[in-house]
Amino acid sequence: MDLTGTLLIAMPGMGDPRFEHSVVFLCSHGDDGAMGLIINKPARDVRLANLFEQLDIEPVVGGVDAPVFYGGPVEGARGFVLHTPDYASRLHTMAVPQGFAMTATLDVLEDIARGEGPAKSLMMLGYAGWGPGQLESEIVQNGWLTAEATPELVFDLPDGEKWGASLKGLGVDPLSLSASAGRA
Repeated sequence: MDLTGTLLIAMPGMGDPRFEHSVVFLCSHGDDGAMGLIINKPARDVRLANLFEQLDIEPVVGGVDAPVFYGGPVEGARGFVLHTPDYASRLHTMAVPQGFAMTATLDVLEDIARGEGPAKSLMMLGYAGWGPGQLESEIVQNGWLTAEATPELVFDLPDGEKWGASLKGLGVDPLSLSASAGRA
């Protein structure tokens, strides 16, 4: 089953503190593995204005400063922008099902600085990656729940509410979750 365009919700007790209470948007999933971006963990002390300054991008419009997110533990210096599908890079934008797109080229940041970027976006440093069969194994071992991704949840909810809202969208009360898995 292809999970591209869905959310992974970290279960309590998953064992990896980097993913505790994480909500991951899956940009791709297939036989060769999976790639996703954590959408609810702003990076400490890194804002879009910091990146613009480091990359010598001069914002033309005001109000473009936003948090930069910890997208995952792989390639932490590499940038990704998860965004609405109203924008396409001159170089490469990957369309993702359910009304999303992802761009990993510098021109998206230049366009955001000029006010010509996507209507809604999240800037990430790093990503989460899984080898063939690894994610499926983690799901079977009760590491993750999967849920539908909506633009409202991804872009509009406060970061601290995304994990609980994702669970509630499945009809799961976050307080009722256990850190241990069982077998029937």
